[in-house]
Amino acid sequence: MLAANTVKGVSARRCTKSITRRRQTTTTAAKKGDVVSAAATADAPVAKGPLIIDGQVAHSTTELGLEVFRDLGDFASGELTGLLKPVESSWQPQDYLPDPESDSFLDEVRELRERSQCLPDDYLVTIVGDMITEEALPTYMAMLNTLDGVRDETGASGTPWATWTRAWTAEENRHGDLLNKYLWLTGRVDMRQVEVTIQNLIGSGMDPKTENNPYLGFVYTSFQERATRVSHGNTARHAKIHGDKTLAKICGIIAADEARHEEAYSRIVQEILKRDPNGGVVAFADMMRKQIVMPAHLMNDMKHDELNGGSN
Repeated sequence: MLAANTVKGVSARRCTKSITRRRQTTTTAAKKGDVVSAAATADAPVAKGPLIIDGQVAHSTTELGLEVFRDLGDFASGELTGLLKPVESSWQPQDYLPDPESDSFLDEVRELRERSQCLPDDYLVTIVGDMITEEALPTYMAMLNTLDGVRDETGASGTPWATWTRAWTAEENRHGDLLNKYLWLTGRVDMRQVEVTIQNLIGSGMDPKTENNPYLGFVYTSFQERATRVSHGNTARHAKIHGDKTLAKICGIIAADEARHEEAYSRIVQEILKRDPNGGVVAFADMMRKQIVMPAHLMNDMKHDELNGGSN
C-alpha cells in the first residue's frame, strides 16, 4: 500500500492542502482451500490438469479451450493488432516533457514546477499510485505468459498471441515512463520512496487467480483495463480542474490507450463466448466469484504498517 508521505508538502502560500490518505480496498480472493475451480468443470476434458500449485488451482484450461485459442490466431493477428498503433505514429513520453536539447529547457522545467504547486497532495498520492501501478509492467507481461495456449514460448515467438502480448506491453511501457518523468520534474514527490515501492511491487508479483487459463485471464484483463481507463480519465479531469493542462493531456492520452486495450480484451471475451458459450460463462462466473483484484494489490511502500497499523 502506498503511504501518503511519498508526496512532499507545500507551504501555505503555495497551495497547501492537507493530505487525505487514500484507502484502497482489495477484493476478496477465493476461499482458502478451494481445490476445484469452476472453470475446470466445463464440459470439455481438462487438457493437462487441473493441478494444485502453492494451494491454488493451475492449468485448468480444457482441450476445447486450447482449440478455441488456436482457432483465434487469425483474429489476434488481424482484428486485435488493428487496435494497436504503429510505432511510427505513436506518441512518445518526450512529446509531453521539456526538451533537454532545447535552450528553453530550464524555463520549461520552471513552468512545469510552478504549475504543479497547486496540485493537492491527495491528488498527487492518487497519481503516484497510478504511476507505480504502470511501472510494474514486467509483472503483467509475465502474467499473460502464464496462460496456456497464448504464452510466448521463446521470448520472441512469432505466434499471433505472443506477438500481441509483446506489442501490448510496448504500448503500455510508455505510460509509466511518462508519469515517472513528469512527477520527478515537479519536485513534489519523494522519488526514492516511490522507487522503493515500485521495486517492492514488481518483486511481490500479482495473484489474479487465473489458473493459467486464458478464459479466466482475459476475463480478468477486460475488467482491469476498464478500471485503469477510468482511473486515468479521472486524474486527467482533476489535473485540468487544478490548472495543470499538460498533466491533464498526459493522463488523457494514457486513458485513451487504455480504452483501446479494454476494447481489445473485451473482444477476446466476446469471441470466447461465441465459440464456447458454456466454458465462457463458467469462466466469467468463476472470476466474479473470486472477484477482480487490481494489479497493484500487493503494493507495499514499507511505511504502511508503521503509519496505518497495517490496516488499509
